[in-house]
This record gives sequence, C-alpha cells and structure tokens, in this order.
Amino acid sequence: MAKFLHIADIHLGFDRYDTPERTKDFFRALQTVLERYAIEEGVDFVAIAGDLFEHRNIKPATLNQAQVCLQSLKDANIPVVAIEGNHDNRPYGTRTSWLKYLSEWDLLKLLEPNDGASAEHRLTPWDESTRSGGYIDLPCGVRVIGSSWYGATAPRAIELLAEAIQDLPTGPDHTVLLFHHGLEGQISRYAGALRYSELLPLKEAGVDYLALGHIHKNYTAEGWVFNPGSLEANNVDESRFQRGAYLVELSAKGVDAQLKSDYFQRPIERVEVVAKGQESLDELTELAMERAIAAATKHQNDIPPIVELKITGQVGFDRLELDTRRLQEAIKASCDALVVLVKYDVEDVAYQTPLNDGQNRVEIEQSIFEDMLTAHRDYKSRAPELAQGLTDLKDRQLSGADEIALYGVVETLLGLDGPAQYSELPEAASDSSTDLLST
Repeated sequence: MAKFLHIADIHLGFDRYDTPERTKDFFRALQTVLERYAIEEGVDFVAIAGDLFEHRNIKPATLNQAQVCLQSLKDANIPVVAIEGNHDNRPYGTRTSWLKYLSEWDLLKLLEPNDGASAEHRLTPWDESTRSGGYIDLPCGVRVIGSSWYGATAPRAIELLAEAIQDLPTGPDHTVLLFHHGLEGQISRYAGALRYSELLPLKEAGVDYLALGHIHKNYTAEGWVFNPGSLEANNVDESRFQRGAYLVELSAKGVDAQLKSDYFQRPIERVEVVAKGQESLDELTELAMERAIAAATKHQNDIPPIVELKITGQVGFDRLELDTRRLQEAIKASCDALVVLVKYDVEDVAYQTPLNDGQNRVEIEQSIFEDMLTAHRDYKSRAPELAQGLTDLKDRQLSGADEIALYGVVETLLGLDGPAQYSELPEAASDSSTDLLST
C-alpha cells in the first residue's frame, strides 16, 4: 500500500486585500497541512498539481516560504513531485522558472514531458543528475507522471499523453498523473473546461489516480479523478466551496482518498443586509454595523475573520448619502476582523409607505411628504408635523396666498428667524411640494 498527499493551488505570494497578514495565510495553510497530513501521517510522497505560487515572478519572502515548507519535507525524507500551473509556469521562450529553481536545489522534482517529441521520447524517466524527466517510479510502488499547462489545447495534449503512457516500460502497480486543468460543470463562467469523456484516454492508458488542480473547489469523478481545491480561499466567493488536501491510499482494493481541511484556514463571514426602503440612513447604517460586527465576534477567540458586508435592496434616501468607506472603517474599528469588505448595491425609491386602496389624494400626499422627511437625517424626528405643514403650505399657495405670507408659514414651520432662511427646507420636500402645487 502507498500513501501520499495531493495538494494544488497553494498560491504562495497571494497579495490581495492590501494586508501582509493575508499573504502569510497562504504560507500558514501550506505549512500546517504539510505538518499534519504529510509529516505526521508519514506519507510516501507529496504531489503538487500546479500553482505553488501566485505569480511567475515572486518576492524573496515568498521563495523563502516555499523553501521552509519543502525543506521540512526533505528533512522527513518525504519526496515532493510537482508540475507547473498557469500561475507559475515559465513564460514562452524562457528556459527556467522558480519551480525549476526549487527542483535544481533538490527541494522537489519538477516533472515535465517533452511535448514536442514523439510518443517514444515524450515521457523520459527522472534523471537525478540532470534534475529532469517526465515521470518517476517511486520505491513505494507508484509511478508519477507529470504534464504541462496546456490551456485550450488540453484535449489534444491528453491524447498525446495517453499515447506516451502506453509506450512506457512496465512499471509499478499504481500510476498517478498530475494534470492542471478543470472539469466542466464544476463552476460557472469557466470557458475551456474538459468534458469527462475527454479524460477517458488516460484511464484506458492505465492512470489509476488523476490528480487535478486549477479549480479552487473540491470535486471528484468516477472514483479516479480528484481535485482537492485550493488550500486557502483566494476571495470571499470561494468561501462557499469545500476545499482542502487529499490524503490518499493506493492498494489492491483501489483508491481511498480522504479530503482533509483541518488545518489553518482564515474564516470568512459573508453578511447581507436587504434594505426595504423604509429605513432612514442612520437606521440602515446601524443595522449593517450590527450584523457585520456580530458575524466577526463569532470568531472572538479564534482567527480574526474576513468579513464581507453586502447591502442590497431599496433605500428611501439618496443612495450616495451612505459613505461606504466610513462604514467600512467603523466596522473595522469595532471588531477584530482582519479585512472588512463592503459591497453596496441598492436602488433609490421615491416612496416608502405602502399606499392603501381607497386613500384620497390628501392622504397620499401626506404619506409622500412624511416618507421624504423621515429619510432625511435632520428632519425625521419631526416628520409628521412637517408633513402637515407642507400640506398646509400647498393649500395656501393654491388659494392665492402671496409669497411673503408663504415665507412666513415656512418660518413658523421650521422655527427660523427670517424669510431668508427658507432655503433650509429639505430639498426633496420643497421640490416635491413645488411639483404638486403646479398640478
């Protein structure tokens, strides 16, 4: 029986959300998964199915993180076999990459087929002296075969790989192929995914375990195709996906692959507040803060989470009055969240209070005035009184009251000292009053 750890999409050097602590999360995830499920489990080897790094060009600290993790496996006499993914593959026309560098320093074995060669020479055995080869036969009784990043040419590459695998000399009892590509139907908006039928030539060629990467979601197919997902979520949307590392046993009974996710993962909390159009600006802001802070405090004695607050629905005030940056900073200052993200996607509504059947025109106008005033932070406490005042103002104007008299009504209504203060009347209310008076 052979035991190995299958991981993919580690993305060391991840640098979004503008915090170095988040970048370290990807190192912590790799380090803890290797300690717990490679070294402590005593696996025969570790397989990396692409995207060890987030970028082709990496910072020294990122390279150091990879070296620390890989050296711990080397010290435990656990070999590492790896392939390049689309994030860390060498640019066209270049001869080296950071994975090649790590391979030359004997921290992993980078398996690369000779894609332009004939079937006979496409997969050459691993050569320790040149630190190169397309496949390796390990002492545990497993043949591991590598591949490249093929992108849209993956279906044709599979046919060529299957042909080359069939031409290999007889080897160990079990064959594992590392392949960085996705299977259709797993995530939306992914062009170029493989159909399951396109993988079958590999099974017919003798592949017992197809170790996939690329899609950051765990899935499996037909008991021989396995994708563990990324070790850590690259964005908040990925938090809904199950992901982890496969601890795999190969025996005469077949494949036993167990997904493991009990290692360092930054918790992500997603909160949605749906505005119904009846809340004032202050009320909606307070509700949003309460919900976001409550989500963060669920991890009060744990790892500080990433919190995404999404505000949707309809608002009865100018949507631009809500300062999302200020809200984000207030939430961050009130809890231990590592990152706070605010998504604000609402529509303005003109009316808040449902209009009942049978209401007359005066009642409808009164409801509209009151809604507009309630949504204004300075006038909401006096909304019913001011709404009646606006109705009175409209009636006076329609009855022919002169402008000075109307100014006097406004002075009394707002408690102002003189008619020059008339401009203090809420803009939305005064505009609406003018529209109604002209009808």
